[in-house]
Amino acid sequence: MNKIKCECGHINHEGTVLCEACGKPIKENQHIDGNDQQKVLEMRYEGSARRSKTYKRTFIDKTWAFFSSVKVGVWLIVAALIAAAIGTLYPQEEFKNSVLPSSQFYEEQYGLTGKIFYQLGFHNLYSSWWFITLIALIGISLVICSIDRFVPLHRALKNQKAKRHEVFVRRQRFFSESENVTEDEKNKLIERLKKKRYKITEDDGHILAEKNRFSRWGPYVNHIGLIIILIAGILRMFDFMHTEGYIWVREGETKVLPTTEQQYYIKNDKFIYETYDRNDERFQEALKNEEFDVPSNFQTNATVYKVKGDIIPGQEPELEKVTSGSIRLNEPVTFDGYGIYQSGTQLKSEYKTISFNAETNNGNGLGGFKFDTNKDKRIFKLDQGYQVEIKDYYPQFEITEEGPSSFSKYPRNPGIIFEVTGPDIEKERFFYIDESVIALNDNHTINLSVEDTELITASGLIVKKDYSLPFFLIGAVIFMIGVAQGLYWHHRRVWIHPKGEQFLIAGHTNKKLVWS
Repeated sequence: MNKIKCECGHINHEGTVLCEACGKPIKENQHIDGNDQQKVLEMRYEGSARRSKTYKRTFIDKTWAFFSSVKVGVWLIVAALIAAAIGTLYPQEEFKNSVLPSSQFYEEQYGLTGKIFYQLGFHNLYSSWWFITLIALIGISLVICSIDRFVPLHRALKNQKAKRHEVFVRRQRFFSESENVTEDEKNKLIERLKKKRYKITEDDGHILAEKNRFSRWGPYVNHIGLIIILIAGILRMFDFMHTEGYIWVREGETKVLPTTEQQYYIKNDKFIYETYDRNDERFQEALKNEEFDVPSNFQTNATVYKVKGDIIPGQEPELEKVTSGSIRLNEPVTFDGYGIYQSGTQLKSEYKTISFNAETNNGNGLGGFKFDTNKDKRIFKLDQGYQVEIKDYYPQFEITEEGPSSFSKYPRNPGIIFEVTGPDIEKERFFYIDESVIALNDNHTINLSVEDTELITASGLIVKKDYSLPFFLIGAVIFMIGVAQGLYWHHRRVWIHPKGEQFLIAGHTNKKLVWS
């Protein structure tokens, strides 16, 4: 590594633009910061030697120079923002809320653009290797960019002296030359600088007045905060730091919570849906133009259970209560590091029970039965020796080329085929659809009718465990400290350079032109 010795005796690193001690421009390096094309010296990095500007011979040098570029860092951030925005166009795979496989769901739901979205892998964008790599590259760029500038800048500011070369003083943005300055006038200037909280350093009659040097480190504090945020973002990819799942739970239903390794269950005790009262004077003005009722509360009263003992395949686990509470928007139920959030609802969208009544053609009642969509009971006893057997059940009825079918397991449009037998009949078949019963035999002697239906609401819940949030908070706080550090304080310096009976006075601030 070549060294550059200044006439003041200081040994500078190769690539130094301004001597770290006296500030004299090093002639052969003025092109690095553009000082050869302007009268005022470029003081952004104190003319210190930066690796990215000095060594460009080997592959490592070129890689270092590439990642130390601010332009490269900006483009990486822009690319990450664009990718993140694309990922929000359609739901990510874990939130698609459909029993269809992803290869069918995106095409059927969103057409050609959905198919492209899936084929390009955007349905799992935030956990994809290339998105994680992009985030990691941003982190690498921030680290290299910071080291490339921080280390030489720290060295230059640490080594700066009160006694500066005349060329350095004359080429500052603020410069004045005074003659016949008395010692009293000089002392008066120094006292005024002290009152402004400048730190005074004197060397052989040369004065350096400086304050707010700490503000120079603001951008690097920003970088530390951003690096912590990026690390937190990468840590979210691992289950021990962050898990998130989505589940639909119907009223009265108990289901295992996703992402909890089948250790926790949740029961939807009741769903509460409330709307604003149009007769309330507080809301009348706001609601007068609303055609439909405006909801004021979505609430799921739920109980959380934990599996007691070991899980034995094929057996129902023994559960013990962990907690219970009301889940509202932005008011989760929390337990053991997990939080359950109200996210969606399907209001009165599914059939829980359908009650039927049976009678003969002459009006002789045979009793009734209740079909529960969540139970497997398929045979129902009626009066006088008659019975009903459910032969086929389609929770989400549809007609395909192969015949009757169901594209979902959830009973939103159930279709049921019954078979009735009795003492004086062999078989009579009936079909239930759209809350009515159709006889499939021409000469039927039994009539089935719908007596009542019970609809239930399904709650969409997000189950989340997130230990990365403290890291995001720490990173954000550090970032804001760096913003304030660099935005509200400015590094200011005044040099007083005696030259015989003359005094050269120069000033520099790294931010704005107003002095105080």
